[in-house]
Amino acid sequence: MNIKEMSKDELELLSYQDIAYELLKNSKKKMTTPKLFKEVCDLLEISEDNMMDMIGDFYTTLMTDKRFILLDSSEWDLKEKHIVKPVVDDEEPEEEEEEEEEVSEETEDEAVIPKTEDFDDIDDDMDDLDDLAIVTEEEMEEE
Repeated sequence: MNIKEMSKDELELLSYQDIAYELLKNSKKKMTTPKLFKEVCDLLEISEDNMMDMIGDFYTTLMTDKRFILLDSSEWDLKEKHIVKPVVDDEEPEEEEEEEEEVSEETEDEAVIPKTEDFDDIDDDMDDLDDLAIVTEEEMEEE
């Protein structure tokens, strides 16, 4: 289908990215975002003031549409016209040595019930509590 031979009514049934797709397909050249959107707007007879309000949405739509590709030269083209080569890293990844954590083979009861050795430090902490004094709210308000 030649997009430039379509009537305005037929064009209005298409999305902007569909029109852009046909323009790029028929023109066989790459275009920048403003140039491509200008051609879309010219076909739809959209004023330049309205065009400037909508160009951001047009750019976003092209970015999310998988039919288009943005080249290094900041020009749009159709992805089908380009061979996309996957980037292959020739270097083998370094194998990280995993540190094995020691897994304790405790029974469920042993894991839940603390060992008496763990309570040795509690007596030392209790001695520190002897120096503390309990103060009521009334005593706090007096100060």
